[in-house]
Amino acid sequence: MFCSRRKLLQDASALAGMVATATLVGCDRERREALATTTKAALPTPTGPEPAYMALARSGELEVRERKLFALYEKCTLCPRKCEVNRLAGENDVCRATDKLRAATAAAHFGEEQQLVGRRGSGTIFFSHCNLRCCFCQNWELAHRGDGQDIEHRALANAMLALQARGCHNVNLVTPSHMVPHIVRALRIAIADGLRLPLVYNTGGYDALATIELLDGVVDIYMPDFKFQDGKHAHKYCAEAQDYPEAAAAAIKEMHRQVGVLQMDAEGLATRGVLLRHLVMPDNLAGTDRFVQWVAAELSPDTHVNLMGQYRPEHEAHKYPELSRRLTTEEREQAFAWAVGAGLKKVEPV
Repeated sequence: MFCSRRKLLQDASALAGMVATATLVGCDRERREALATTTKAALPTPTGPEPAYMALARSGELEVRERKLFALYEKCTLCPRKCEVNRLAGENDVCRATDKLRAATAAAHFGEEQQLVGRRGSGTIFFSHCNLRCCFCQNWELAHRGDGQDIEHRALANAMLALQARGCHNVNLVTPSHMVPHIVRALRIAIADGLRLPLVYNTGGYDALATIELLDGVVDIYMPDFKFQDGKHAHKYCAEAQDYPEAAAAAIKEMHRQVGVLQMDAEGLATRGVLLRHLVMPDNLAGTDRFVQWVAAELSPDTHVNLMGQYRPEHEAHKYPELSRRLTTEEREQAFAWAVGAGLKKVEPV
């Protein structure tokens, strides 16, 4: 049963309740299920490869990375905007986030790509705020308005552990770019209590190269968007992020260098690699024809690409006539034809 992110956000409980319990909602269930915070002894043993972060945890390098990431909050350069505000002093800029860990929901999600969902769902954790702030955002309540609650690192670690106890195949971190230091700290806590699921870094693609380099060996599966090929469109629709095409290209190439093309187990579940998303937009505003050529030339024709055809006018898209309609059948078919023509071998149809 297909479940959209909006349905998930409408159904999922506030993460605040996970300090003591974890309320995890499957989209194919009408009722909510309360799952008590688990102990290390109660956790099931995942059967897949050991997550990459285990080696860093054993060597002590994961703690070193955490310290380096938190140091960036004093003069923030976590993302390409390089605002240099002192988030430790409560300052914020475009993303609206301070140094507080703020999140909204944690749930088993069945509407993600099948390579992540499997039979038991992808364990998604949605963070509040966003550094990209697209005017057409489908999750604007979280990304723009900042819905959610400030929580402790232990609560986030407990949420990760609860998702594992529920049987989710991975921990899927949604909009993580501005929360990376907190994620690594919570991860270390969760590892000590038995977390062994692969991490999915689910991002809008506007990530600083230096930040992604610090995640080398931490993240198992990168799932970035590559939204725009033209900086003038990113400037217009994404809070003046005119450098988005260059920043996203550099970050995604580094992600690919770290983990390569998507690898899957015998059940078709992703264990490591890049799963790339691209939202096809009306009148080819996203530059889909150029995007598929870039993937084939700069990454690999074997890159798993999801050409997403579900664009719909949301949030403030109505302010722009060119964004005020859904895709046509012809536009969807053309996008897929461009991908095939570019030589991409593993493309999800639009």
